[in-house]
Amino acid sequence: MNHPFIEISGRKIGYDFPPLVIAEIGINHGGSLAVAKEMVDAAKRAGVEMVKHQTHIVDDEMSSAAKKTIPAHTKESIYEIMQSCALSQEEELELKNYVEKQGMIFISTPFSRAAADRLIAWDVPAFKIGSGECNNHPLLEHIASFGKPMILSTGMNDLESVSKSVAILEKHQVPFALLHTTNLYPTPNHLVRLGAMVQLQEAFPQAVVGLSDHTLSNHACFGAVALGGSILERHFTDHMNRVGPDIVCSMDEQACLELIEGANILQLQRGGEKKPVAEEQPTIDFAFATVCTIKPIKKGELFTKDNIWVKRPGKGGILAEHYESILGKIAQSDLEVDVQVLWENIQ
Repeated sequence: MNHPFIEISGRKIGYDFPPLVIAEIGINHGGSLAVAKEMVDAAKRAGVEMVKHQTHIVDDEMSSAAKKTIPAHTKESIYEIMQSCALSQEEELELKNYVEKQGMIFISTPFSRAAADRLIAWDVPAFKIGSGECNNHPLLEHIASFGKPMILSTGMNDLESVSKSVAILEKHQVPFALLHTTNLYPTPNHLVRLGAMVQLQEAFPQAVVGLSDHTLSNHACFGAVALGGSILERHFTDHMNRVGPDIVCSMDEQACLELIEGANILQLQRGGEKKPVAEEQPTIDFAFATVCTIKPIKKGELFTKDNIWVKRPGKGGILAEHYESILGKIAQSDLEVDVQVLWENIQ
């Protein structure tokens, strides 16, 4: 079977390749370029290939109504949070260059048209679209028109809504991936719903799928890989003592290292068919049982439960599954006790 894949900066991403772990620094730096760089350093040490930022140009992103909108997991308005956490254009470009200088891929989530235009001016290799923008068709149209690969989070949307967004991406013929997510920070385990990621893959077989996770551990991501996920995104921080709305559901350097290692292992372990593999043959040879004599048998004597039974090894004789069919048959020759019965010994 040919599985779909996309390519970003030469990194092939899909079922047949090691899962891509995206370390989302997002707004965890709290508006400090110095802190952002420390997080990039930690991501590098953990073995991260792709760092994701969030590009917030607040006045283009939000109306004045946002000043009165307070998210469930914070005390400040969304406007105040983003204003305090947004890097300037110069700072964000410096961050991008810092990530790339360390050999990692820099991508970002634009939350407005101006943010998308800033990123495309820098020739970013791909765009990440947040769940809140999944059904923002005007913005999707604008970003898809650039022709760059797009990784689309689909939290808070159903399959019908996602299909409308996919139609836009396919109209512009951009390579794309779909991430299932639950937009609760943190996400309780019973609301992760890995089955929804499987549904995405079934509904959109042409898409690469994955999980953007907001739980408190790596378990959901590991489960996603086992079920076929190719992209794993978690918020990232250099240490859990940082202050910020997303720190609680972030992974630190050690958790990230373990996620990359575990995801690579699970990618090798998943899939396959229920049948023996060639490498099992030496084990089959000794572990299976064959039909053996348990008493001496004379030529012309019947094979009965009193004179034959099944014993290891599995090589060289008649496999145990044929035992019942041999009972009542006639011995073609004399047989000693405790030897394998061969088909040529049976009339």
